Amino acid sequence: MTRRHSPAWHDAQYNNRGRIPEHPQILQSWAERSALALSTPGCVLDVPYLELAPGQRLTPAEAGHTLDLFLPSSEGHDTRGQVRPQAGAPVLVYLHGGYWRALSKRDQAFIAPPFAAAGALVVVPDYPLAPKVSVEQIVLQVGQALAWTWRHARAYGGNPDHIIVAGHSAGGHLAAMMLALQWPVLSPDLPADLVKGAVSLSGVFELEPLRHAPFLAADLGLDEGRAQRLSPAEMPAPGGPLIALVGADESEEFLRQNRLIRKRWGARAVPVCEAVPDRHHMNVLHDLADPDARAHRLTLELLGLRG
Repeated sequence: MTRRHSPAWHDAQYNNRGRIPEHPQILQSWAERSALALSTPGCVLDVPYLELAPGQRLTPAEAGHTLDLFLPSSEGHDTRGQVRPQAGAPVLVYLHGGYWRALSKRDQAFIAPPFAAAGALVVVPDYPLAPKVSVEQIVLQVGQALAWTWRHARAYGGNPDHIIVAGHSAGGHLAAMMLALQWPVLSPDLPADLVKGAVSLSGVFELEPLRHAPFLAADLGLDEGRAQRLSPAEMPAPGGPLIALVGADESEEFLRQNRLIRKRWGARAVPVCEAVPDRHHMNVLHDLADPDARAHRLTLELLGLRG
């Protein structure tokens, strides 16, 4: 993207909270719905996902890296009221948004119960936030969470050979990065196709414009080269499919970002590239948790839970 616009234009395009006056009420609703989700049977909370060698210690940037699991519930509950996990369930890993610098796994946990009820093992990792760490470090830490999921899914009723990733906003960027990641480079025991498919809601696939948005640029600290290296749109198309959805009421730039990944990766890698009617940057996420919405149904199809 050639820079043709002012810093104020970039802020207006990418500062989504500024574009959505009701964002405090939406964030409060997410918190309330997520608290309810986290209180239901079948949750395994705050599991560390960084696997250390003997004697190795976490750095301050790595401390507290945990994930929550929502066990597949299609086989009901045992006599103690705990969910009895279904063996070999497909796995959905959900990555929260927040421009790599805000929110946590606990803020968007409400997306998990409908998928667990449908028979998926849902994994929701936390990851370190900028500016404490770089975007590169965030990508690597999320990769570690996915590697942990592949290694341990069976212990929680999941199938490590059927892992799907979904994410919103910055999480949509991370979901695309996980689909394109060279897994054996991260660790030689990992399969090249560890992630079988991904769903991105309002994802950011080209990071260059964010360098010119003052509200965000200082926290991300990107230069031109790093922005390019961290942009899924600059990477070869992956083998697995990416479902790319964006709210039709979002900014011109988010609509362009969604079209861009289809243009760069092609229709085979991005078989669905759509703008969802009557949705803006925040309430488009609600469709992921709504069994009647297209985003939810498309994710179920990737999970193999919908015929």
